[in-house]
Amino acid sequence: MGILLGLDLGTEGARVGAFTTDGTALGSVHRPYRTVFPRAGWAEQDPQDWWAAVTDASQALLATPACRAAGPVVSVASATTASTVAVLDAAGTPLRPAILWMDSRATAQAERTAGFAADHPILAWSGGSDASEWLLPKAMWLKEQQPQTYARAARIVEAVDYLTYRLTGRWVGSQLNAVCKYNYDSLRGRFATELYAALGVEDLVPKLPDEILPVGSVAGPLSAAAAAALGVTAGVPVCVGGIDAHVSLLACGGSAGSVVSLVSGTSSAIVAEVDEPVATAEVWGPYPHALRTSTWLVEGGQVTSGSVLTWAAENIMGVARQDLSALVAGAAAVDPGAHGLRALDTFMGNRTPYRDARLRGAIVGLTLGTTREELYRAAVEAVACGTRGVIDSFERAGVVCERLVFSGGIEKNPLWQQISVDVLGREAEIVSGDNLTLRACAVVAATGAGLVRDLDEGAAAYAPPTRTLTPDPTTQKVYQQTYDDYVGLLVALTPLMHESVDRLAHR
Repeated sequence: MGILLGLDLGTEGARVGAFTTDGTALGSVHRPYRTVFPRAGWAEQDPQDWWAAVTDASQALLATPACRAAGPVVSVASATTASTVAVLDAAGTPLRPAILWMDSRATAQAERTAGFAADHPILAWSGGSDASEWLLPKAMWLKEQQPQTYARAARIVEAVDYLTYRLTGRWVGSQLNAVCKYNYDSLRGRFATELYAALGVEDLVPKLPDEILPVGSVAGPLSAAAAAALGVTAGVPVCVGGIDAHVSLLACGGSAGSVVSLVSGTSSAIVAEVDEPVATAEVWGPYPHALRTSTWLVEGGQVTSGSVLTWAAENIMGVARQDLSALVAGAAAVDPGAHGLRALDTFMGNRTPYRDARLRGAIVGLTLGTTREELYRAAVEAVACGTRGVIDSFERAGVVCERLVFSGGIEKNPLWQQISVDVLGREAEIVSGDNLTLRACAVVAATGAGLVRDLDEGAAAYAPPTRTLTPDPTTQKVYQQTYDDYVGLLVALTPLMHESVDRLAHR
């Protein structure tokens, strides 16, 4: 026997998980790190905090009796948030805080990319433009707004690339991140140098990883320094992972096709794979050879989902996290057709289908009699409406959505689960007692170590336990109206939101 070690850099902290080579979970350990919000729409973290959290969590986990009994670590794989961009010198030392995925400072740069779609067909793979979250617009912003830092930067890379470097000493990038977040041409195996030049960052390529490899490849052996920090034997293979939500497709069980993975936590990433590309501007993609090298990946999502619920409960109402269950129970007893509130989940913009970083959150219908339970329920309903908007856009594009699999923070919130399927009007599965990203890392680690033939075999072998969520038919009509109101409110408020955001940007 032996251990497959998975490293997951999330928004709030790092989680390290261990699995036996037959897929049995041995446990996981979480270590938090800090996010700083220096200006409206900005969010930053210190990459060195990531490494400190990973190494501390790994040592604590591997010291547990279950891991000690399972044998040595035989393979390592990692997944991280996407579009969290680290700016580093030649030694890998941060030159400035990392720009977090949710940071929207590069909105203007992202909007400019749309003007190059006709001359650069590679932009069709991202729906005709890049999003403000992505690495390329953030690199453009850095060069324009902090040119000295940009010039000094030896590397401008994704969080997963930084982690791979700390593990191996090599600058190896994940093809998943490269294709989805900085327009890498996976069909020809090259960077989009012509697009970079057109956008004014012709010198970006040397700052990116030296080599781009598919998910499940071996980036290199674990270095002696990293092994000592993790509590692992040096030399084991470090396997190429990628975007946390995207690799979750590998842990849903079975092969690609008709499965939609909905990773609902701080944000929501909703991903699926298709055999042939779809043409739509409402989703991100289709990305060729991004996850599995035989399929095209489509992506949608919500910038803020669970974070909206945290804002409502903890920031506004002052409910401590350990007391949240009472608020959730009270909100579950609220009549969805009687509270009169409508809310928008677009606190930091919208990923898809609106692709608009200048949207903001809203709540209408408040009265002096509004209760905190009603307010919380309205926030959950808004998040569920945002999820339905993404699934509807997938189906309009021709993506088959037969099997929906929820995972992430939503597993801890029964109200969020039930309202989601009620608003969607269909059954869904939810992963029970398992971290899908870490399980996907086990699939990747097993593939790179040669324990399974390929990602498909690993996905089938390491399928997680799930249970079925069933919608309540009595709420169908009510939530259809709620969803219609959500769409109408978003349309009505968009001009005002844009004006407000633009004013703040020029202060």
